[in-house]
Amino acid sequence: MARRLLVAALAVAMTIIAVMSSAAAETGSWHHVPVPAQVRPQAGLNEAVAFGPDRAWAVGADAVGREAPGFPLLLRWDGTAWQRQSLPGKGWQGELLSIAAASPTAAWAVGRDSAGGARLLRFDGTAWSESRPPSGVRLTRAAAGGGETWLIGSRDGAQVLLRWDRHGWRDVPVPPGAVYGLHVKAADDVWAAGDTNSGAAVSHWNGQEWKQTIVDGFPRSGVSSVLAVSDTEVWAGGTAGFVGGPVGKPIPPLLVRWDGTAWNKVAVPTDFGAISSLSPSASGDLGWVSVARSQKFGPPGSYPPLVPGPDFLAWNGQAFTPYGEPAVAGEGESSTLRLAPVPGSETVWSVGRAEGPGGTFAPRILRFG
Repeated sequence: MARRLLVAALAVAMTIIAVMSSAAAETGSWHHVPVPAQVRPQAGLNEAVAFGPDRAWAVGADAVGREAPGFPLLLRWDGTAWQRQSLPGKGWQGELLSIAAASPTAAWAVGRDSAGGARLLRFDGTAWSESRPPSGVRLTRAAAGGGETWLIGSRDGAQVLLRWDRHGWRDVPVPPGAVYGLHVKAADDVWAAGDTNSGAAVSHWNGQEWKQTIVDGFPRSGVSSVLAVSDTEVWAGGTAGFVGGPVGKPIPPLLVRWDGTAWNKVAVPTDFGAISSLSPSASGDLGWVSVARSQKFGPPGSYPPLVPGPDFLAWNGQAFTPYGEPAVAGEGESSTLRLAPVPGSETVWSVGRAEGPGGTFAPRILRFG
């Protein structure tokens, strides 16, 4: 009898702990994490990648406009604080645009210098080094996954996609229109987000060719982020676009989902803004959606008619829970939000840039979990 009571008590205790953990996750919030003091004013971050709770990288530029065109910025998270990292080679002015990692020992960062030339950095798990960029290519984004690394860029005014084959960068055919983002799952399983003259487009690479689908037929719509959960669940986000209205009128966000049969629009709890990033949960399902410059209609008759909307949307498989970014003293709202999940956990980073005092801008790092 005593043993049965002990087992029952343990079961009840475990249930209470599970409920408390679930409630804590649901009531979590985003927190501001400061950048290193060495980062100069007028700085911004473009992208981040995380390998674990004590390993993450973020890239961008600082002193932009003050010492035009600024200097490339590379930050490292050591589990306690972000630290500025020195760059390999001789100092150069410019910006780091994107970072991606196929593994903790194989990361790539792309950028451009003040002369418009491509810059490509490689991390081997110990140190960063300069790598020769593909000849004649201006690089804009890097993407990695499934042991693969791909680059987005342009050559002679035409867009190019390149794949690392362990010996060098090899051109891959480009789907019609423009590609803004990639989700790389394997050499024969790559998803591309972009647009064409016919509207927002998502394309799938099977190792031999692209199959493209127009996911929103409005000519001015486009998607810049794509997340493939499985063959029967793919998400893509961007902006819907519209015709008419005054110049500067905000644009509605666009979120679409593939269910194995068709692409369908998914309603989000905000009226305007751009879906700038999609992030998986620890299980690989959709976990978070970020909305840059999010706005929604205020109560009828209110002025101004638009009020700030949610910056982040947490997906639980059925519905979205909206979250706002925390207020930061002396700074305004973020203008860009790029998500970087921490593998094996529910922790997520967001990096970007925010409004600074006197018309300036400042780097912004946020963390959930």
